[in-house]
Amino acid sequence: MKSIHLIGGRASVCTLTAAIILFLAGGRAQAQQHKAINLAPERGLPFSDGIVAGHTLYVAGQEGTGADDKLVSGGIGPETAAALENIEKIVKAAGFDMKDIVNVTVFLADIHDFPDMNKVYKTVMPDPKPARATVQVAALVNNARIEIAAIAVKQP
Repeated sequence: MKSIHLIGGRASVCTLTAAIILFLAGGRAQAQQHKAINLAPERGLPFSDGIVAGHTLYVAGQEGTGADDKLVSGGIGPETAAALENIEKIVKAAGFDMKDIVNVTVFLADIHDFPDMNKVYKTVMPDPKPARATVQVAALVNNARIEIAAIAVKQP
């Protein structure tokens, strides 16, 4: 019986094992494709509004800005509504729905805005409400009162 001599020890065994798995899987194992969602690429920001990876959409933090990219006036209520509208635009552009959102992170400049933010949030987010974390931060870009990030998953 012939023996196989491996050079490089454990790393070579791992490489060989991975190659065998890929071969047996018929080459189906591929890196997930990433699709960037950018609603206003002319802004030249160093990040995407959203990234689709497989069946998951990662939405970058959205502030309560209007079409002119300036914060809406009126405080936490209107800023929350505008931030959620911005999220909805990204979600729709990616081919997802608001009901696909499974996780939300809310960043507040002042935790005392929590009750007023919640009033708006409850009217916009569909049931069942996504899991959520809300934290107060030292400051937000543009002196925003709120920034909201989200993750959505589409069922295949």
